[in-house]
Amino acid sequence: MVLSERYRHYSIALVEKEPHLATHQTGHNSGVIHSGIYYRPDSLKAKLCVEGAHQLVQFAKSNDIRYEICGKVIVATREEELPWLKTLWERGLSNGVTGLELINSAQIKEFEPHANGLSGIYSPNTGIIDYQVVTHAMAKSFINNGGRLALSTRVIGIKMGQEGFSLITASGNIQTRYLVNCGGLYSDTITRMMGIEPHLRIVPFRGEYYEIRKENNRIVRNLLYPVPNPQIPFLGMHFTRTINGILEVGPNAVLAFAREGYRKTSFSLRETMGMFKYTGFWKMAKRYWKTGLSEFYRSVNKRAFLRTVKRLIPDTCEEDLITGLTGVRAQCVDNNGLLVDDFRIVEGPNSIHVLNVPSPAATASLKIAEHIVNLAEKSFILQ
Repeated sequence: MVLSERYRHYSIALVEKEPHLATHQTGHNSGVIHSGIYYRPDSLKAKLCVEGAHQLVQFAKSNDIRYEICGKVIVATREEELPWLKTLWERGLSNGVTGLELINSAQIKEFEPHANGLSGIYSPNTGIIDYQVVTHAMAKSFINNGGRLALSTRVIGIKMGQEGFSLITASGNIQTRYLVNCGGLYSDTITRMMGIEPHLRIVPFRGEYYEIRKENNRIVRNLLYPVPNPQIPFLGMHFTRTINGILEVGPNAVLAFAREGYRKTSFSLRETMGMFKYTGFWKMAKRYWKTGLSEFYRSVNKRAFLRTVKRLIPDTCEEDLITGLTGVRAQCVDNNGLLVDDFRIVEGPNSIHVLNVPSPAATASLKIAEHIVNLAEKSFILQ
């Protein structure tokens, strides 16, 4: 959308393999407008999230998209989590997040009466929105700017020539001089189609949600998060009230055996073998195997999932948990087996590759777009 606004005289197409937009990560997230508290101050996440959240809210206002700035509480439920809670507080201040409050256990109860916590952070500028609605509004703007949507158009190969690229699809070839790869779960695959080795691989992690039954869904007023594990780029299982009034809890982070592995039974032999052949995967498995096993256990054992939930809301019972939606996170793992935490956007010949854009990518989407367009202006020499 941002590219089409700046360069309306260019012919710009968005090529999407699905028949609908926001089918995968964008349409399966928890719908949170993040404030920017979690991210290392010198990271792209930190630089793009805070201003991106402001831009998103302005976009929502301009397009009559329903949103709510409802606030969030992050709680430490164990003594060993208190130092990391303080680190989050300091990061938030460094990143320019406004309105943050350090709160004690009694103050936690004022915000979330059923919550359990020793200490916490109140983030008043965190909000909720429906990112599918946002996506369709962005697409409308893109089309109004002269952009073209090519839906149900899966790229199966890329040929490079003197005049640019030829995208090979089942619907015919598409010629382009420049390419921005936002392939999500297949972003590394598209990069390799162009003969570029990204030195990382997308490893899919399935996130499973439960809904809290309607009769008890006011047990959490707004958003309630744990202190995340600082060694893993996931935020932990949390309670989220959606813009449609549903209270969700989750997600876990379970290794998936298909890039679109939304079900526990999903399996792709080709994609699993590709993952197993990657040495970075085994280095990751060696580093995080205990965490991985605990995530699998919570996936197959509802009571184990519930025990984790009870750390935040002790009054939650098994009957409250109704199986909800799932999502798949396109997580980059590098050659050393490290889970790539920050956004990873790299440049190639007449191309830009958006390889790792996990949360808060939806929040920061407009600012990320500006960043990509700025790179394109210099790399592609756009006029």
